[in-house]
Amino acid sequence: MRPLLLATIAILILPAHRATAQENAAPIHGAIAAFKSDVVVSFNDPQSPAPRHVAFEYSEGYRTRAKIHKYAAFATLPLFATEVWLGQSTYDNPSEGKKGAHIAVGTSIIGLYGVQAVTGVWNLVEANKDPVKRKRRTLHSILMLASGAGFAITPMVAPGEGESRESGSANTHRTVALTSIAIGTAGYLIMLFGGK
Repeated sequence: MRPLLLATIAILILPAHRATAQENAAPIHGAIAAFKSDVVVSFNDPQSPAPRHVAFEYSEGYRTRAKIHKYAAFATLPLFATEVWLGQSTYDNPSEGKKGAHIAVGTSIIGLYGVQAVTGVWNLVEANKDPVKRKRRTLHSILMLASGAGFAITPMVAPGEGESRESGSANTHRTVALTSIAIGTAGYLIMLFGGK
């Protein structure tokens, strides 16, 4: 008799318990189903989930130019440091050897900037359709082009033969060079720490 009573109670209680559990879960299941079917991504609504970016396919030429740009960039900071040291050394103890080395390194920087401008601007144009890290690329490009313009001006404001170290052109030359180096270093570091 006792097993029959337990079986009867179980038959009566279990369906009622199962129905209550399903009733409690119904709103949750309904909300999940509604979310799955009714999600609309709005770019203006801050509550909308973030839109997924479509994969952007870069050309083989882009990858080649990016590689050239990257490896050439390794010379940037060492050339800057060498040029600052040579410039200060030439200013403190002028000699023809130091002046020649200063000019050679400065010319190397301008050549490096030429290569970087061609590869960088070309890739910037191709990557313009890719929204990922666009602001970083644009800021890097603006800074590096401004720095390059400064380096192009630097030899034009250099002191001429026979001018003293304390002349206005010597100070202008130094100011333009150091400003160009500072801007170029900032542009370099922007891409070094988190760029493509």
